[in-house]
Amino acid sequence: MQDRILKMLDNSDAFIALLGGIGILEENFQIASWLQLNIHYKPIGLLNVDGFFNKLLSFLDQVGEENFILHSALQIFISASTAEEMIDKLEDFVYKPDLVAAQIDWSKGSGNKKRKLDSSLHL
Repeated sequence: MQDRILKMLDNSDAFIALLGGIGILEENFQIASWLQLNIHYKPIGLLNVDGFFNKLLSFLDQVGEENFILHSALQIFISASTAEEMIDKLEDFVYKPDLVAAQIDWSKGSGNKKRKLDSSLHL
């Protein structure tokens, strides 16, 4: 799964979650956490066909209201009910990075300008 997410990160301009299960949720929350950590700045969309993601969006609103996640983090997910609306919203997306996370350098070595995530397991 990690290799798949890294390939998507390298080869995409945006992410769109379609109807799905645990794998879709896992990938999108991982991509969202990387956006929050400023590893990338690509928009993340939830194609909310027939309200499929309504309960997830309500849950995210609830944890935001209860201060388990920052309200700025709630802006990470873009919801739209049609593909046309989604494309419009993705094109208009502007991420405002978290000021603390923006100071973290995810690159290896001081000479690298591109941020990279070391996804290898070191035992």
